[in-house]
Amino acid sequence: MNHILHVVGARPNFMKAAPVLAALERQQGFRQTLVHTGQHYDANMSEIFFQQLGIPEPDFNLEVGSGSHAQQTAQILSRLEPVVLEQKPDLVLVYGDVNSTVAAALVCTKIGIPVGHVEAGLRSFDRTMPEEINRLLTDQVADLLFTPSIDGNQNLEREGIDKNKVYLVGNVMIDTLVRLLPKAGDETLRELIEGDGQAQSQPSFSVGGRLPFELVSGPYALVTLHRPSNVDDPEMLREIITTLNEISAMLPVILPIHPRTRQRLSGLRLDLDFDGARLKLIDPVGYLQFLALQRRARLVITDSGGIQEETTFLGIPCLTVRENTERPVTVTLGTNVLVGQDMMRLREEVERILAGAGKKGSIPPLWDGRASERIAEIIKEWLGPRND
Repeated sequence: MNHILHVVGARPNFMKAAPVLAALERQQGFRQTLVHTGQHYDANMSEIFFQQLGIPEPDFNLEVGSGSHAQQTAQILSRLEPVVLEQKPDLVLVYGDVNSTVAAALVCTKIGIPVGHVEAGLRSFDRTMPEEINRLLTDQVADLLFTPSIDGNQNLEREGIDKNKVYLVGNVMIDTLVRLLPKAGDETLRELIEGDGQAQSQPSFSVGGRLPFELVSGPYALVTLHRPSNVDDPEMLREIITTLNEISAMLPVILPIHPRTRQRLSGLRLDLDFDGARLKLIDPVGYLQFLALQRRARLVITDSGGIQEETTFLGIPCLTVRENTERPVTVTLGTNVLVGQDMMRLREEVERILAGAGKKGSIPPLWDGRASERIAEIIKEWLGPRND
C-alpha cells in the first residue's frame, strides 16, 4: 500500500488539500498521513477550517506558530524532518506557496523522498514577495508538478523544468468551492446576521462578529486585506481604509478582518468622518460563512490570490489591490482587475461596476471541480502498485 504524506500549514493549504485527501481516499491502495505545521495557529484561522472542510484531525501538529520567515521556516525544517524519517512516505504532497510548502519540499528532497507540488508553476514575477521565492524553490525540487492553468506549464517550461514532471490538472481550490457551494446558502448567511438588526446605530468603524440584516439584504462590497505591502505600511493602510470608507457611501462594505490587519489597525489613528458611512469590520469567519458572503456580493476587493480564483469561478467582479498577480488567468479570462495601490483607480472601478460596466469573465479550462480526481489518478499511475 502506497503511503502519501500531506503537509499543510495555512488556510489556503487546507482548501487545496481537502479534495486531494478525499480523492485519494476513494482510490484503492493508499495510506495517508496529515501533518499540520501550525503556521496558522489561531482557531478562527485554522481549526474551524478543518471542521468545515471535512479534513481529518492531523496525525501530527508541529505547533510552529508565528515568527519571521526565517524563524518559521527553520522551525518547520527541524520539526518535520524526524516525522518524515519515521513515517517513510512514498510521496509527500505540498500545497500552494507558504513557508510550510518550501520547508517541506526541502526536507524531503534532501533525504530522497519524492515531492509533489499542488498548484505549481504560478508566478507573479515579483521576487520581493516571499511567496514567489517559495514557489520558485519548491518547483525546482519537486518530482511531480500539478498546475492549475496553462500559464503554469509555460512558466515551468521557461525555467527548464522537465515537462514530463508537469501535469495540467485544473484548480483544486475550485473543487472545494464546487463541493461546498450548496452548503453556503441562506442558513449559513443567517449565522452572521444580528437578530435585532440594530447594529447600524453603533459606531460604523468597530469590530464585531455579526452583521445587521439591512447590510446583507441588498448590494454590498466584500473586502479582504492581509498582504504586508498593504497593511504593514501605516500610510498605505490609512489610505486604503479611508477609501473603503468613501466607497461605503456608495454601497455597504464588509471587511472580515485578518488578525494581521487588526493588529496594524489597532495602532493606527484614523480621523474619519463616518456620517452616513457603512463600513463594517467583523471578526474572521469560516470558509462556509465567507463563501456565503462572497457569492452574494456585488463586488469583491482583495489582495488574496485564492479569492481572485473564487470570484472568477463565481462570476463576481474582483478588484485586486496589488500591482501583480500570480494568477493571470483570472485577469485574462476571469473577472479580476488589478488596481494596484491606486485608490483613485479603485474608486473608479467600483463606480464602473455599480454602473453595470464591470468586467465580464469566463471560467478557465479544467476549473470543473475534478482537479483532485486527476491528481489522484496521476499519483496512482506514477507510484504503481505495492505488495506489502
